[in-house]
Amino acid sequence: MDSIINVSAIQNIVYIGSSILFIFGIKMLGKEATAVRGNYLSAIAMFLAVGITCLNLGIDIKIIISGILLGGLIGSLIAIKVKMTAIPEMVALFNGFGGLATFLIAWSQFNSPNNSFFQHVLIMLTVYIGGITFAGSLVAYGKLSEILKLGKGSWITNILISFFYLSFPALLYVICEPFISQFIPQFSSYFFIFLGLTLIAGLGFVMPIGGGDMPVVISLLNSFSGIAAAFAGLLLQNNVLIVAGSLVGASGLILTIIMAKAMNRTIGNILFIGYASTSSSSSSSSEEQGEVKPISADDAYLILENASSVLVVPGYGMAVAQAQHVVREMGELLEANGTEVKYGIHPVAGRMPGHMNVLLAEANVSYDLLAEPDDVNPSMDSIDVAMVIGANDVVNPSATEEEGSPIYGMPIIEAHKAKTVFVLKRSMSSGFAGVQNPLFFKENTRMLFGDAKESISQIVSEFKD
Repeated sequence: MDSIINVSAIQNIVYIGSSILFIFGIKMLGKEATAVRGNYLSAIAMFLAVGITCLNLGIDIKIIISGILLGGLIGSLIAIKVKMTAIPEMVALFNGFGGLATFLIAWSQFNSPNNSFFQHVLIMLTVYIGGITFAGSLVAYGKLSEILKLGKGSWITNILISFFYLSFPALLYVICEPFISQFIPQFSSYFFIFLGLTLIAGLGFVMPIGGGDMPVVISLLNSFSGIAAAFAGLLLQNNVLIVAGSLVGASGLILTIIMAKAMNRTIGNILFIGYASTSSSSSSSSEEQGEVKPISADDAYLILENASSVLVVPGYGMAVAQAQHVVREMGELLEANGTEVKYGIHPVAGRMPGHMNVLLAEANVSYDLLAEPDDVNPSMDSIDVAMVIGANDVVNPSATEEEGSPIYGMPIIEAHKAKTVFVLKRSMSSGFAGVQNPLFFKENTRMLFGDAKESISQIVSEFKD
């Protein structure tokens, strides 16, 4: 039978096909118009890879099917129940589960007899990166969901940071342990201590990073999960796992670099320094900044009705209010009124890469209407109304006007240059960077306080009446 059906050859053929599907799937994910198809294509690739692997494992098929069904059930329930506003948290958790999977694979392989030194190194690297990814992703989830309030300066955070730095010499020790044990009596429990240290180090890695930097952290942890998967693939000699992990690792790293560039900061600054303390001018009171000019939804409607061009700049406030659907409805009514409508999307608006793109896509906003900062900034002074919905740091003029500001040099959407600016916020609170926004006090700015969904719904009602 083996001469007729070569299971190993069939497996490799399916792996090649899955790898090709992964490549095309990830490529399609790079464009909003093809992202959904790319996601389905990648899912099919994963299904084929898992299926053909199961056929060649020597494990009880009942155990395999039970695991697939259980994992599929949990994943489906999460995907169905999760709110669009909670997508960043879900992405953080999924990154963590990927890290945990590779962590457990490496753990199991450590117990295999006769590991070569190369395999030993792979085991330790996979454990380390997988553990860091898992624990760090849990912290990211806690910060994004606002369950975890600890940050830089806390004594708990300082202790965890110490463990993170301690993990570097520990990693070097466990890698070199086969040589060290030849001269020093073997410490049999070293691996289990390393397992625990790695998890604690992951907590220390992400704990001091502020919420404003979470989009970069999420993309970096995504890259880590891919790298760990690639190492696990090398460990298991599984080609499709190597390819898939490498793709995720590379794409996550590229995205991390893009996100850091969008903030005009280095990855090192984001991970180990964070935003500097605010300058005196940035932290000054509202009275020193200028006068705030509130506006009602009725007044906003009158101005919008006569506007020939409107730029909507969404931020996390839109996600919290779940206002994406009424924003789309307002945009359609404005277009019906003869107004040109665009949506200015900053790369780091929200709490994960592409957060605003996902929300607007869920509300069926046309991809053609989305524009990046470089597309809208040159013509900003000709826009009648810039409508900022819950965004803060990404429209803060301090980034271009105030050299002492912690966010100085960060590319922004220059909404303050529009003829009129509407800022929809619940309060005068600052953004993730903790920097007051001079935009609120500009002569051409009007503040529309309250829940963004309710405020825009009132504007929509005025248009319909």
